[in-house]
Amino acid sequence: QVQLQESGPGLVKPSQTLSLTCTVSGGSIITSYYAWSWIRQPPGKGLEWMGVIAYDGSTYYSPSLKSRTSISRDTSKNQFSLQLSSVTPEDTAVYYCNARTSSRYYWGQGTQVTVSA
Repeated sequence: QVQLQESGPGLVKPSQTLSLTCTVSGGSIITSYYAWSWIRQPPGKGLEWMGVIAYDGSTYYSPSLKSRTSISRDTSKNQFSLQLSSVTPEDTAVYYCNARTSSRYYWGQGTQVTVSA
């Protein structure tokens, strides 16, 4: 059973970079064909897929966020991370990390990030 836990600041100032980390347990981020995503949900809106890092380290991003988004990993800690630059209040959302394994999807509990001065 894969478990995911998001961590990072809950408040970020406009124009700064939002940084979150997802710690994975119960599975390895380098397991073949597994994929690890970041997804967010702004208040009153639907889920928005931001990007993914695959088991081999390759990354893919939402076209609308690609210029501001970076996803990386630390295989020694079994973690993957999100960086979103030049944030505005529109980036306020609950941010989730997500795992796609061979059998199902797993979700973290989500973490609220507010962008405000």
